[in-house]
Amino acid sequence: MAIPLQLGFTDYDQTYAKKKTRRQLFLEEMEATVPWDSFLALIQPVYYKPTAKGGRPPFPLEVMLRIHLLQQWFTLSDPLMEEMLIDTPCFRRFAGIDMIEGLIPDETTILNFRHLLEEHQIAKQILKSVNQSLSEKGVMLKEGTILDATIINAPSSTKNKKGERDPEMHSVAKGNQWFFGMRCHIGVDAASGLVHSVVSTAANVHELNTAADRIHGEERVIYGDAGHIGIGKRDAFKDCETEMRIAMKPGERRLLPATAEGRLLDLIETAKAHFRAKVEHPFRIIKCQFGFRKVYYRGINKNDLKLKMLFALANLWIMRERCPCIA
Repeated sequence: MAIPLQLGFTDYDQTYAKKKTRRQLFLEEMEATVPWDSFLALIQPVYYKPTAKGGRPPFPLEVMLRIHLLQQWFTLSDPLMEEMLIDTPCFRRFAGIDMIEGLIPDETTILNFRHLLEEHQIAKQILKSVNQSLSEKGVMLKEGTILDATIINAPSSTKNKKGERDPEMHSVAKGNQWFFGMRCHIGVDAASGLVHSVVSTAANVHELNTAADRIHGEERVIYGDAGHIGIGKRDAFKDCETEMRIAMKPGERRLLPATAEGRLLDLIETAKAHFRAKVEHPFRIIKCQFGFRKVYYRGINKNDLKLKMLFALANLWIMRERCPCIA
């Protein structure tokens, strides 16, 4: 739902330009895709209310929500978000800000709104709400889940006020390379490729330790890469009748004999890999499109909430053509 506003002189230049930028096209698509009423209903009960004591009234909730989503899509810090609202007409139009009246939230207001969402776990509720809407529309079939994880780097420098790295992050070796940061574990619907579960841990936590938290219990089949070998031996899966289709270790696959049986096993592994490729698409969106390649906050919890919000928005982006409006 678009917010009516009065345009400034700089806004007219982009409004009547012959060609729209990719940023403008993206915002127009998300304007039509985001279930605004549903998101606002989740935040409204905890949002600031005007008091009888006076003081500056709070900005409209929808304006602050739109600014927060702009931060997620374009990886903007609180100070940079304020500057972009001043400099970029298409951001102001999307947020519903009237430049002529000077109603632009400062960085502290943007920060406080983000803290409000973190305090009340709104991102977790939004991910659940989006997935519930998609399930009701028959998009998420819940017959299979693909499990995977990715490492998100954290600053390894100690040149900060405390003179130390983030104590909740950890180092881990992957192949012949070391990484410092956190690990994002997800469960993806096998039919649609949409993320239904997100678990964040330090980088050294193995994928099997979070496998039980990334399934919804209605799966007939669970897919996973070689990192999930042995999942059936875990207590949560011992009595499970769900079929496990886990990839073979790369080293074992290279040693397959050049016989008919060996070639058949190799073709089966290739088919598994093609099917599991769906799990990489959400990672591509949050890392390449939304720019979340490095953690932005200290601690696992804040980054976990950001990831849940990003994956909720990624689900909407994936389904923008099939379900133009989720609400």
